[in-house]
Amino acid sequence: MKKFILKSVLYILLILLLLEVIVRVFHLYTEDPPRFIDVYGVEKRVPDHDGYAVTGNRNQNYSKFHINKAGFNSFREFTPSADKYEMALVGDSFIEGFHQDFSNSIGKQIENQTEGVEVYEYGYAGYDFANQMHLVHAYEKDFQFIDQIVLYLNYENDLGRAVYEPNKDRIKMLSSTLFKIRDNIKLLAYGSKIGIVEPLKKLAQRGVAFNEPEKGYQTNELKDSEEEELKRDQKRIENFKSLINLYGLDKSKTSLLLDSRKTSERFLDFCRNNGIRYIDFAPNFEASKKPTTLIYDHHWNAHGRSLIAKELADYLKKTKK
Repeated sequence: MKKFILKSVLYILLILLLLEVIVRVFHLYTEDPPRFIDVYGVEKRVPDHDGYAVTGNRNQNYSKFHINKAGFNSFREFTPSADKYEMALVGDSFIEGFHQDFSNSIGKQIENQTEGVEVYEYGYAGYDFANQMHLVHAYEKDFQFIDQIVLYLNYENDLGRAVYEPNKDRIKMLSSTLFKIRDNIKLLAYGSKIGIVEPLKKLAQRGVAFNEPEKGYQTNELKDSEEEELKRDQKRIENFKSLINLYGLDKSKTSLLLDSRKTSERFLDFCRNNGIRYIDFAPNFEASKKPTTLIYDHHWNAHGRSLIAKELADYLKKTKK
């Protein structure tokens, strides 16, 4: 019996070691460059990190990233000055662009289609509108030289708070020993990505590995009432107003990038009535005969990102004229 147990343990360890080698050789795991909060309270990546972001469980999307000296995934360094024409593209993971090689990012495609423009991509997974407004305000010495500022707004997710507070708990959690172990054991990183270790997380947290709460079986068939939608819209608009009152919004050079299909008409009316410009990419996405998002993810795929780049390039050409 003792021999059987020892052999079983040995075989399990050898199998795990083999799987670790396979995951490393085929680079099935994704890399997540470290994050920090700088002296201005801006959360971003630690500069000068290169690696590969992997999404899907079989390397379905494999792209290279480069974190520049400013702490953002970009093909260029940010050097705004009065003698150049620059655009700042600010947003969350959609702008961060880990789903596409940094050398072919949205910013790079915009530059390829627009002569004499430098595009600075201030993208970071998890940014909401409060993060974006704080960033522009915190780096106002740089943004005073930037000619066009585009803020990506996911209306349903980005207007949940009226003030900005840095997420110190997330940085602390991602710097913990547990996450360091996960990142160094690539089999764990891969297992976490595809959900294999989720039951173990639940077991550690609640003592139950596989049962799902009743909410897991609910559907989205029932829509909210008009009154609930109105309250939610009012709250989001109030949060938006709070942020632009707190940090200011230069309407002469700032625009929102949004999808009108997922944005309240009340909010769009508010923008129109208050002279806040927005760039709506919904018509181009609707007219596209090809899919615009990844098949296993809601992020834009290469085609969707090219449509966004063209939309912004066309906008820049009109604005420069």
